[in-house]
Amino acid sequence: MEPQALKPNRRHFLIGAITAGVVALPMIPQPAWAGPSVLKAPDAFVAAKSGNIILVDIRTPEEWSQTGIAEGAIALDMTEKSFVDSLVRLRSEYPKIPIALICRTGNRSGYVFDALNKQGFANLMDVAEGMAGGPNGKGWIPRGLPTYDGVATEIKARLNRVLKP
Repeated sequence: MEPQALKPNRRHFLIGAITAGVVALPMIPQPAWAGPSVLKAPDAFVAAKSGNIILVDIRTPEEWSQTGIAEGAIALDMTEKSFVDSLVRLRSEYPKIPIALICRTGNRSGYVFDALNKQGFANLMDVAEGMAGGPNGKGWIPRGLPTYDGVATEIKARLNRVLKP
């Protein structure tokens, strides 16, 4: 019996994209404000609103439209080819501000967090309880934290405030 060829999946694509995107990224020292690498949703909300972190919702557009996006966050779909380039650009434009990742339950943000850290991506945080909650905590939505509509025009407007086109 012949061994089956591995079929590429999202995880393989993401690992390749992260590796390719981060290899050229210079190591950036930790800022004076450097908290723990894992944040609870309420702490992420306060830090994002005060400008102490850049909160990035890495879920898909379908998920954003279902639940909204965490207030204070920008939305970057982790399945898009431009995802890693956008994170590298964020890091380059804001070298001293931590980038915090959030997804639905903390699984994907934890995976991306680990993969980026292994590649030397500095100053990264994980909102491990996610939007819906899970084993790492109650979650953004169950805690009653604010969201904004996950519609394309609002997503683009908020992204353009952080990453100038």
